[in-house]
Amino acid sequence: MQVDQVFKAESGRAIATVARLVGDLTLAEDAVQEAFAEAIRSWPGTGMPANPGAWITTVARNRALDRLRRESLRGNKELDATRLFPPTEEEVWPVRDDQLRLIFTCAHPALAPQAQVALTLRLVCGLTVAEIARAFLQPEPTVSQRLTRAKSKIRTAAIPFRLPPEHLLPERVPQVLACIYLVFTEGYSATSGSSAIRGELCEEAIRLGRLLCELMPDEPEAWALLALMLLQDSRRGERIAADGTARPLEEQDRTRWDRGRIEEGMRSLAAARHSTGQYFPQAVIAAAHAGSPSWDATEWTVIVAAYERLLELTGSPVVAVNRAVAVGFRDGPERGLEALDAVPDDPRLARLRVPARADLLRRLGRSAEAEDAYLAALESAGNETTERFLRRRLEEVRATRADGH
Repeated sequence: MQVDQVFKAESGRAIATVARLVGDLTLAEDAVQEAFAEAIRSWPGTGMPANPGAWITTVARNRALDRLRRESLRGNKELDATRLFPPTEEEVWPVRDDQLRLIFTCAHPALAPQAQVALTLRLVCGLTVAEIARAFLQPEPTVSQRLTRAKSKIRTAAIPFRLPPEHLLPERVPQVLACIYLVFTEGYSATSGSSAIRGELCEEAIRLGRLLCELMPDEPEAWALLALMLLQDSRRGERIAADGTARPLEEQDRTRWDRGRIEEGMRSLAAARHSTGQYFPQAVIAAAHAGSPSWDATEWTVIVAAYERLLELTGSPVVAVNRAVAVGFRDGPERGLEALDAVPDDPRLARLRVPARADLLRRLGRSAEAEDAYLAALESAGNETTERFLRRRLEEVRATRADGH
């Protein structure tokens, strides 16, 4: 494992733990950065420690405390002294997890909703500013400024690094769920790079989802989100072919899907049966695929109905595009193309909408139009795996045209 891999896996945990110990988010982040800089300098000679995460956290904690000691010599000594010796009385709470504590801190109502999610993605989960910007469909400078303002707000408002009282938890849940799911989607469908899947992010999101369900067992939407992630992740091993090309659902070997994930996902979906939020219909869609023995047996009526419910809840154009694709499988590609054309045009949807149009045209046998659509889709391909798949489809439609079909 390289240092950059350790950073992706461990930086969030380290920041969360150091922030709890010293009560300063910026100081914790700086200290963890310094710890990784030290790792880059020392590990090539000494070798990577057996537990690199613990090493990073210990070094970062010591760096943070050293800085506090130095600052305590320059004024505001009483405040710095209290940060040097944080309270030792343990909180009575069913889940002891620093990252979960930091997620709820970042979801404090004093912060704007988008700042809550962006801050948690950055600090708890280790996503870069660029990755967060793509998830939000916003420019990187906008996200960077939002992160800076959020950290300043936490510092100036003295927002505590602890889990809120039980009666305040419900108002924080939507932001926490949104954060966890954005982490999962970045892992499940990476927005850039050589791989379409970043398994460590999928695993981290599922871990946090399980912890949230343990923390709030009576929150149906938390169970719905966990079900959704588990059911989608059950297909992870089949989503990429041996040559590195994305493998569509209809070509996957269902016997190789993770049955343990599916069974846990179905149990979680049952626990979410009273959910009225957006994750439940998404989980129903994932369950319809997971429960179908073959592509031909897929219950598209159930899937379209779930997309329609999701569209009612969110009004999202992304959902409208996915619904159009499902309509194409239920009623035929001509109807699907009509539904897709009815979705208002938005350049931010190009990465989803253009490949969907290309596929519907291919299924209709309109090869010349499909070729143009695949060429356009390649211009906005987010990662190399997706690009290889689109090129494969492009060659298929070109071959069909050459054959005169």
